[in-house]
Amino acid sequence: MSILVLVRHGQSEWNRDNLFTGWVDSPLTDKGRQEAKDAATEISDVDFGRLFTSTLSRAIETADIITEAIGQPHLPTARAWQINERYYGRLTGLNKAQTIEKHGAEQVKIWRRSFDIPPPGGEALADTAARSIPYFEADIKPHLVDGRNVLVVAHGNSLRSIVMHIEELSREEILEVELPTGHPKRYRFEHSKFEPL
Repeated sequence: MSILVLVRHGQSEWNRDNLFTGWVDSPLTDKGRQEAKDAATEISDVDFGRLFTSTLSRAIETADIITEAIGQPHLPTARAWQINERYYGRLTGLNKAQTIEKHGAEQVKIWRRSFDIPPPGGEALADTAARSIPYFEADIKPHLVDGRNVLVVAHGNSLRSIVMHIEELSREEILEVELPTGHPKRYRFEHSKFEPL
């Protein structure tokens, strides 16, 4: 048996300001750093064998805070663009509330939450899944198979796509899944199956 823990990075400056962030390298806020410390408290009982983060600094800093706080600062680590946040295209940097005012709540909801309709010039969740799930299967899951506990610190949409995959959720079901910043999500991996803890 092994344990998989998924953590969405702590609050970033652009999260705080209600902006579409995507691939922009927005740093953590003080609240985000505290969320990372709180996440560490929740998972301090797990002895990890491997750490995966995206290439974006908000995920890397969150992971650094967590691993330092749990006394495991030297975990073997991989940083992968495949688990970067969804790319928001021409919505990047726009205020979400103002975008709703301009385009309407229904249109913005489609851009943000539909599985396969991307925002202008950006990625749909399906596109994010097309890079994050193969990476999960090829690079992350083998460590779980070998009995190592794994920590993945990434982003709302890349993690949602992984959750969709391992929980075998439908396209409709994943649209209702929200991963708050800094809240660990645990799974037991045993007999080739994932079970939420």
